[in-house]
Amino acid sequence: MIAALDAHLPEAEFGGKAAQLGQAHRSGLPVPPAFALSSDFVDHVVAGDEARLGRLFDAFATLAGPVAVRSSGIGEDGAAASFAGQHATVLNVRSPHQLRGALATVHGSARTASALAYRRKLGLPPEPRMGVVVQRLVLAECAGVLFTRHPTTGADERVIEATWGLGEAVVAGIVTPDHYRVARGGRVLEKRPGEKDCAIAWSEDGGTIEVPVPAHRVEAFCLDDARLVALDALASACEAAFGGTQDLEWAFAEDRLYLLQRRAITRG
Repeated sequence: MIAALDAHLPEAEFGGKAAQLGQAHRSGLPVPPAFALSSDFVDHVVAGDEARLGRLFDAFATLAGPVAVRSSGIGEDGAAASFAGQHATVLNVRSPHQLRGALATVHGSARTASALAYRRKLGLPPEPRMGVVVQRLVLAECAGVLFTRHPTTGADERVIEATWGLGEAVVAGIVTPDHYRVARGGRVLEKRPGEKDCAIAWSEDGGTIEVPVPAHRVEAFCLDDARLVALDALASACEAAFGGTQDLEWAFAEDRLYLLQRRAITRG
């Protein structure tokens, strides 16, 4: 099944990420346009179901631009099992052919030795089921992660890491990002510049590339006080919508803030 984010997206059919992004959308959070694919639909497309593939391409055309294809495994992004770093995301998918390949990549990432070992460690069923979110790509000026409470000390403060370009440079550890600690309400407690000598950018042919960052921006802060206040407000809105402590991925493009995905902070 293909479903819009404003539809009911049961986690057991569409996976954790799709269900949570749907809830975020319905709560008025700034989620990019997207649609979700059920695990059954993904299985059929990967197996070569041409009728479903045609419906997928029609839905892709409605987003009118490059997309991010994100895993949404059954049980993924939950409080007990985040699957962080286990399942694939494919960025800057620009054509139906690339979309078909991206879907196969995401589907297959649930069956790697690492992902299957993680499932065994947590006592989850051995056969993974993978939904997918197809989300309009945010062509980010800067991006990163935000913890709504300090993930190490538990202090009631926001911890933000940011870099130029797409946030995968932070998630994959490619750069040392800017680091911020922000009190509730947006008051800056600490900020420390990173070493952001490269950025992840989008290629005109699809996919991503590493590009050098101009010398004057390597240690320049990505976020001013106004953007830190906006991120604090997003953190509060996500806490209100979901309850508990949140791990958010965000991006700014053309001075607009987007929530790309979220999960509960977990040690799983």
